Amino acid sequence: MEAVVFPEPNEVDVRDVDRPEPGRGEALVRVESTTICGSDLKILRGEYPATTYPHIPGHEWAGEVVDLGEGVTRLDVGDRVAAEPHVGCGECPRCMEGLYNLCEHYGETDRGHAHIGFTTDGGLAEYVAVDTRALHVIPENMDYDQGAFCETAGVALHAIERAGISGGDDVVVIGPGAIGLAAVQIARHQGADNVILTGTRDERLEPAREMGPDHLINIHEVDDVVEHVTDLLGGGPDLVVELAGSEAASAQAVEMARRGGSVVLAGSTSPGRKLNVDLREIVVGHKNIYGSVANPKWICREGFDMIARDQIDVDPLITHRFALSEFEDAIEAFREREGGAFRVMLYPGRDPDEVDRTAIQQELAGTTN
Repeated sequence: MEAVVFPEPNEVDVRDVDRPEPGRGEALVRVESTTICGSDLKILRGEYPATTYPHIPGHEWAGEVVDLGEGVTRLDVGDRVAAEPHVGCGECPRCMEGLYNLCEHYGETDRGHAHIGFTTDGGLAEYVAVDTRALHVIPENMDYDQGAFCETAGVALHAIERAGISGGDDVVVIGPGAIGLAAVQIARHQGADNVILTGTRDERLEPAREMGPDHLINIHEVDDVVEHVTDLLGGGPDLVVELAGSEAASAQAVEMARRGGSVVLAGSTSPGRKLNVDLREIVVGHKNIYGSVANPKWICREGFDMIARDQIDVDPLITHRFALSEFEDAIEAFREREGGAFRVMLYPGRDPDEVDRTAIQQELAGTTN
């Protein structure tokens, strides 16, 4: 089968590899739609210590079950599924709490842990074999491209639910990437009053205009973004969700929140970044600071349902399409944000020009009427 392989950090190859066989509790999935996330760039650069090379990346994908390993009863061959990336050992205290994203046996495949696309092979390939606990059946009215946003929706929803939104809250989302734009829509759906999105480039901010924010702020076009937001709201926001992944954005988030407000830091997943703030901001400001990573407790299912109910619109986030064989062009487009790239979709074994999403969605709509 054809697969993207990182032979070692900073090297890319698209080549034929052996098709995997599903083990006990696993499903073999033929990947129909798969995409690139910022984490894939970090893996390519060698920033995840638990990733070993050669490595097949890809943790945002959807496809069809074509074979089942021993002991699988929840899924059937022919099911359309999408993946979330974390599978815990199932036995440690964190897994028993449903926080398998924090599994205490991270990277220990012999203990049952898998971080799909990070510590085990992922979905930037024609086929992938994964534990069925990571798979969600795609709602009937969603296509594979939308299914590939399973993890994106889950990450955004978990970040917001770490602190929670009360009706009428003012919310700021820092970072207009795919997860940030999903978070804007979730905040609006959950009853936020004012929703503000901040970023550094207009071409990244503008696509959000139809997604519900009250204000879009390019921080390079204002003297002080913290003061600007405070002036707009007549005080600091109740909740700030940081998804930009920079030290400056994290500091802005802490400084921006109102006294007694909440901050969720979810963007910085690589080692080495520091939070440089005056601790008085947190202590005297009585601020609640949360870290958020990935998507535990099957929250991806909730995010999936929000996409199916049109509460999260992911279609505008699919900005580029490539064949899997064109991966090097695809990752360059994503890295350089060519044409305002958000999510670059790849199609293993298919020509992207032959994917008629309008016809597919009309057919899906017909099956649910």
